[in-house]
Amino acid sequence: MERERATVEVMIRRFCRDQHGGGSELCPRCRELLDYARYRLARCPFQEGKTTCGKCPVHCYKPGMRQRIQEVMRHVGPRMMLTNPLLSFRHFLDGLRRKPRRR
Repeated sequence: MERERATVEVMIRRFCRDQHGGGSELCPRCRELLDYARYRLARCPFQEGKTTCGKCPVHCYKPGMRQRIQEVMRHVGPRMMLTNPLLSFRHFLDGLRRKPRRR
């Protein structure tokens, strides 16, 4: 779960920097998305046994936020191998897990 949180944060920060010209601080819209993603991860019913959110059978993001996080992942995902290869590879491995079962 900690790695999932770190991955989401890296992706949102990179997206904000690329799209909104932010430096080390996130714009309010990206800050809201990061806070929401952290909130949802903390309440994930699968916790440590989870796969990546994109392959999860339960879509816990509300539709507007889900669309925003998908936009972030589409933009940053291909670039992650160049900037964060280890984090990217581990995220790929997490995605290979079977669909989780609820606790």
